[in-house]
Amino acid sequence: MAFRFSQMALTAAMLTSAAFPAAAEPVFNRIASFPVAKNLPADKDAKSVTSAEIITASEDGKTLIYSDSPLGGIGFIDITDAKAPKAGGALLLEGEPTSVAVAGLKVLAGVNTSENRAKPSGKLVTVDIAAKKIEASCDLGGQPDSVAVSPDKTFAAIAIENERDEEVNEGALPQMPAGYLVTVGLKDGVADCGTLKKIDVTGLAEISPEDPEPEFVSINANGEIALTLQENNHIVIIDGKTGTVKTHFSAGTVNLEGIDTKTDGQLKFTDKQEGRKREPDAVKWLDNDRIVIANEGDWQGGSRGFTIFDKTGKLLYEAGASLEHAVAAIGHYPEKRSKAKGIEPEGLETATFDGQKYFFVLAERASIAAVYKDTGAEPQLTQLLPSGISPEGAVAIPARNLFVTANEADLVEDGGARSHVMIYERAEGELAYPQLVSATVDGAPIGWGALSGLVGDAEKPGILYAVSDSVYGNQPSIYTIDATKKPATITNVLRVKRDGIAAQKLDIEGITLDGKGGFWLASEGDSAKLVPHALYNVNAKGEIKAEIALPKELLAGDTRFGFEGVTLIGKGDDATLWMAVQREWGTDEKGFVKLVSYNPKSKEWGAVRYPLDKTEAGWVGLSEITAQGDNVYIVERDNQIGDKAKIKKLYRVAIADLKPGKIGGELPLVTKQEAHDFLPDLKAQTNGYVVDKLEGFTFDKAGTAYAVTDNDGVDDSSGETLFFKVEMKAIN
Repeated sequence: MAFRFSQMALTAAMLTSAAFPAAAEPVFNRIASFPVAKNLPADKDAKSVTSAEIITASEDGKTLIYSDSPLGGIGFIDITDAKAPKAGGALLLEGEPTSVAVAGLKVLAGVNTSENRAKPSGKLVTVDIAAKKIEASCDLGGQPDSVAVSPDKTFAAIAIENERDEEVNEGALPQMPAGYLVTVGLKDGVADCGTLKKIDVTGLAEISPEDPEPEFVSINANGEIALTLQENNHIVIIDGKTGTVKTHFSAGTVNLEGIDTKTDGQLKFTDKQEGRKREPDAVKWLDNDRIVIANEGDWQGGSRGFTIFDKTGKLLYEAGASLEHAVAAIGHYPEKRSKAKGIEPEGLETATFDGQKYFFVLAERASIAAVYKDTGAEPQLTQLLPSGISPEGAVAIPARNLFVTANEADLVEDGGARSHVMIYERAEGELAYPQLVSATVDGAPIGWGALSGLVGDAEKPGILYAVSDSVYGNQPSIYTIDATKKPATITNVLRVKRDGIAAQKLDIEGITLDGKGGFWLASEGDSAKLVPHALYNVNAKGEIKAEIALPKELLAGDTRFGFEGVTLIGKGDDATLWMAVQREWGTDEKGFVKLVSYNPKSKEWGAVRYPLDKTEAGWVGLSEITAQGDNVYIVERDNQIGDKAKIKKLYRVAIADLKPGKIGGELPLVTKQEAHDFLPDLKAQTNGYVVDKLEGFTFDKAGTAYAVTDNDGVDDSSGETLFFKVEMKAIN
């Protein structure tokens, strides 16, 4: 029997059981985040690209070891205190490490030394963990990918991929030389090169049998090796002691429904793909008879989920699009990957905590680690853990109730987040993440992300409205958030339309109520992309009823850093919109930006000058403006991330001081007072690194303050959205 769990049911389960676990049931929460650049050798440039890819742990669970291909070595992290990881340094291995696995007091590293893909070569290096010294090196004869150590530590298995070159013949197979499997005996954790055995796996797959592409290995307690041939869409089970192929079978295909297959700036889970090859990357044994595979895809497939087989090839469970739906519900769906392979499940880990079997699925493009309980039948999705950018490897340490992910992407060259290792602890308590989810409508979650502005409902406490920015430019949306739920829930979405169809050329960064049942929206704009800087008035149905262009005096010297918020002050003919311009425009003095006013009745424009904080790195600008009581509150932030983030603050300006001058003339300067520092909030919310884009802030009907971060639509971003109440200090 093939067990299936419907997409709707699985998403619902995640939003209920995971969001509200039993009071005494332990949950995984992140307790620390370690940037692996801290392990850069002293003679390396601090901006050198690093990467934590495959990760393992010493047998005492106090040291993490990861492969770092760009560095050409392996890194060590001291987690004696798991909440305060310390840099343990790096060991260079004269090549590109691809995988690591611990055997007793040693760690084995597969190292790619290939001159090019047509002439693959590699070695298996044995390193003493305590001394951080190389003890042995075995020539593998080809390019290694994955390394695994048998549970009894008597041998290791290495997948020799000899990967194809995607630039040759459009990446089509075959491309020689063929890959194979290697086993090698271990003595006290050290590889005995004299026992090295090459195992031929050609002639097995239906797809290009002469050119197998071994990808990942896993070994069960019986010494049986599960090996994936990713591009060949095949799985091989091998006796590790004899090297005999016991069985092999196709990974098969999946008919996917309710997915997004178009990279079009919209989130629509209404498409389907039939006969999609699974093309698994990672494989792990769930027990001695069952395996789970992560169906990333590489050449002609990728089915966006995972599958459980028994070792004879019998299908036991297919996840289909259910994981992708669960990911979309928390705002982590990578829309720019829709046309390709969606969330791309790549890595896996299995472990037993306090008698409960778990497996963890790493979705590379969604930057999520999904936690499943292995029930022996239908697995139960219990959590989705935020995991830095592009999780590649993971290791569980049940003896210490720890789970760790290694995230390979390092965006230092673009000023973004560094590669990180994330540490989670299983303990009693409440889930720290997600903080915002969406409801399921017609069998699919409401797709969302890149939230850039907030406003509270006029009548109902705890009800807010949010907008998304140009990431979803072909689907401009206003989301209703019920913040009384835990986690807060997007219950409805209103599409912004022009003449009955989705409005184009909008970059919505601000929202406020218009007092008539509709909204005013502020579009940041980008002249280079023909997206206008403008104000839009939409009714309760989302139809644009008025489009207000900016005056030429204001547009002089415009940049793409336009309106980042809008709020309404006053009523009737005196109602005036105030907008925050993110950065200096035109003749603005450096360090000063405009707060711009517009009266819809008189159609008069004006502005005041606002002084920005100073920073030593990057730039500082405004992200939000909202009126409350006698003040307007303004979010001011730098564009820095992680340890470099210094300014994420809330300031207030007295409404009585907002006396606009004529744009183009001398503008009055307003005085600001600090109301709140967001940095402690951003550090403490989920124990991750500080994100740069705090973009939404508002008060609800009851005067409770809320903030939200913009996850950039999971594009060069961890995808994390932090949505939280803000404890404001009293106004003097």
